[in-house]
Amino acid sequence: MSNFIRKAFVMQLNEGSKEEYTRRHDEIWAELVDVLKTHGSHHYSIFFHEKTHQLFGYVEIEDEAKWEAVASTEACQRWWAFMQDIMATNPDNSPQAINLEQVFYLE
Repeated sequence: MSNFIRKAFVMQLNEGSKEEYTRRHDEIWAELVDVLKTHGSHHYSIFFHEKTHQLFGYVEIEDEAKWEAVASTEACQRWWAFMQDIMATNPDNSPQAINLEQVFYLE
């Protein structure tokens, strides 16, 4: 049994950007991976909905505060700036994300 906190969220990809989004993630920076892992992120997946161009993110985290601290890292700030041209973002370049509430879980 895992003690991880399960997080799920939806983001919006610009139409026609799936291939570029995938390419950028295939080449994700090692320093960003290190930040995510050292901040307690595990089993991070992002899925694409072809009809709506939505991205569904799922990650298991060790601690909410550590997860929130990722946003203030230099690597994350640069990644957001790098990605802002292909997805819906906030004024600080962070992805517009809707957190999802878990309503069912089967272990």
